[in-house]
Amino acid sequence: MVTSSRRTARTLNAEQAASRVWDLVVIGAGSAGLVGAKTAAHLGARVLIVEEHRFGGECLHTGCVPSKALIAAADAAHSALAGERLGVSATVRVDFAAVMSHVRGAIDEIAPVDSPDALASAGVFSLHGRARFASPRAVVVDGWTIRFRDALVATGSSPRLPDVPGVDDVDVLTNETFWDLDEQPGRLLVHGGGAIGCEIAQAMARLGSAVTLVHRGDRLLEKEDPQASSIVLEALRADGVDVRLGATITGLAGAASSTGPTVGGVALLSDGAEVAFDRVLAALGRRVDTSGLGLDAAGVRLGDSGAIEVDRTMRTSNPRIRAAGDATPLPRFTHTAGMYGSVAATNAVLGLRRTIDADAVPRVTFTAPEVAAVGIAPADAAARGLRVAVQPLRDADRAITDGRTEGYTAIVLDRRSRVWGAVVVGPRAGEALAELTVATRLRLTAGALAGTIHAYPTYSDAGWNAVVADTRNSLSGGAVGLAIRLLRVIRRRRG
Repeated sequence: MVTSSRRTARTLNAEQAASRVWDLVVIGAGSAGLVGAKTAAHLGARVLIVEEHRFGGECLHTGCVPSKALIAAADAAHSALAGERLGVSATVRVDFAAVMSHVRGAIDEIAPVDSPDALASAGVFSLHGRARFASPRAVVVDGWTIRFRDALVATGSSPRLPDVPGVDDVDVLTNETFWDLDEQPGRLLVHGGGAIGCEIAQAMARLGSAVTLVHRGDRLLEKEDPQASSIVLEALRADGVDVRLGATITGLAGAASSTGPTVGGVALLSDGAEVAFDRVLAALGRRVDTSGLGLDAAGVRLGDSGAIEVDRTMRTSNPRIRAAGDATPLPRFTHTAGMYGSVAATNAVLGLRRTIDADAVPRVTFTAPEVAAVGIAPADAAARGLRVAVQPLRDADRAITDGRTEGYTAIVLDRRSRVWGAVVVGPRAGEALAELTVATRLRLTAGALAGTIHAYPTYSDAGWNAVVADTRNSLSGGAVGLAIRLLRVIRRRRG
């Protein structure tokens, strides 16, 4: 008989998994599924996780980890070339195959944390296979029916491809296939100006590719603060990226081939221009495809976008089934997937109704400079009766010493000086955002942040200086300002 002790947890086959009723069956071993499974097992539940492909999901294999490893290599190349402004000269030679080996090495180094062995040590049983709901309380894997008391769907998403003539004639890369490259494209065409498109475009340009980025919108990173978008645009162009705004690809013409799709060709743009490329990368966002899950049989409803509808407890229309991660319409980040997966698992195992926090969700685009944001955007502050405290990075001493002063920190505050959101643009903006994320979630005041001693000199000085200036301004007016003036007069009269 299968037991749920950490000593006996292991990878099962479908027949073994069908021999018992599970407290929680998790479908998908990405961030949401992994965290959810471990959370449930820690609470004493009998947990089975089913994964069709690779444990670790998009973040480990094709998203966060490889892209940041690529960016690290690109930053090294750029730093060597940019050293002349600091009095240091260097010659750069890029070995792209070695760069990609570094990228894959980073994946391999982190992969054991998400492996079936790691899950086994946490008390989670694993099953390789494709799961499909057969009823509201059972899934089928390899022809075997596996029963559960509760289930968590965490099947993720997949990249969108351009729907244009000729797309089948060209081997279009996505963030899932880009990491298979060993030969550096001399000319790389990036379709899409969101986070993935901007990150890879800049990184590849810094590594020496001639990069063209085509984006249908009038600015990059359209979900971010307009000033941040402008700074990133200038940075990409300074690194040699040919950015084409207000345009999109209307057709692809691959080189003639009798063996299948080609890698190079010409892209036709909506403005009539043509762009020749050696490789093309589609960075057009993600889509959810649940068609093979049998959700109808489970009584699980989908929204208009095709994502699984969930409430703030992560419960679907079937009260015994929850969903988390990219399969839902909630913010699609690794950190939200993990947190929401944990909430879903806790509620399933303990019968609770804990709700998620969808208001203080941080996000970071890892361009140079980075763009980090949380909560209410500065552009929306006035309409909500809020104000914005802004501090340019050029006034931060650490930025001056490093010669990296492009950026700013903007903090959204209410009349009581409580923090409702923030934007940080600059080196290590994601790290600087952490404090402001806590402040946003807990509604800390500018005075509380200003009164906290911060290490000097750091890039977070811009945020601290912003709240210091705001606190000083608040002390100069109103009843507080009057009290200060009276105390000063009294002190002078007493000598």
